[in-house]
Amino acid sequence: MSKYVHGYSKREAQRLKEQSEILERLLHDGNHFPAGANVLEAGCGVGAQSVILAKQSPEARFTSIDISPESLEKAEAAVHVQGHSHFTFQQADILHLSFEDNHFDFIFVCFVLEHLDDPDSALLELKRVLKSGGEITVIEGDHGSCFWHTETEASLKVWECMIRAQAVHGHDANIGRRIYPLLHKAGFDVHTSEPKWVYGDGVHAQLLDGMVNQIIVPMVQTAKVRSIEAGWVDEATWAQGIRELEASGDPPEGTFFYTWFKAKAVKS
Repeated sequence: MSKYVHGYSKREAQRLKEQSEILERLLHDGNHFPAGANVLEAGCGVGAQSVILAKQSPEARFTSIDISPESLEKAEAAVHVQGHSHFTFQQADILHLSFEDNHFDFIFVCFVLEHLDDPDSALLELKRVLKSGGEITVIEGDHGSCFWHTETEASLKVWECMIRAQAVHGHDANIGRRIYPLLHKAGFDVHTSEPKWVYGDGVHAQLLDGMVNQIIVPMVQTAKVRSIEAGWVDEATWAQGIRELEASGDPPEGTFFYTWFKAKAVKS
């Protein structure tokens, strides 16, 4: 079984693309790299963030790495559709990079640390390949920051199953709150660290629908099989929980809140 908790299905690739589009203004504000900058995108996945980086920094030079060759193929195709030629895609393990010390001017890491066995070591390895004075941007979610209306026993149960499914792999779905401590421990000089929250309701109906039906529910559904097989929940409760979670995306009653965390730090 893949240690990427959400798997590599076509639906997951679609979810990642839709998520990046919905959250572009929130998470990519200020993510501009100057012309000629040598940038490492660590853990590019299917390229959902890559296409935004390409759009915002068309003259920077990107090396995008991922451990999955299938994801790299999708990422390369997505970027090439935009006609951006300053990208190199490479299969790599974030814990064991082949790049020389002090190689990159900038590093961008988004939704990656939560899926690693050892995020501390990953940050140390990224620090090794970052130039002195270079900047790293880290963005991570925090499932423990989430709440919705109407919360029900079954909807909370399926959400907890998602967190538990990730924890089985030794991964932390609540890692967003740990970004500053992780970067500080790795020896970075953290310049900014802030929550990036989203709230949707009837006033923000389009955002609410995108959050719940394009990001949250499809993500939770990736934990269905392992949750039922492990005996954490039965199939009837799962179906009920998903229905009730979906209802949080329906105005006027439904509301949903979630927080991501974004930090920028420098290698001194």
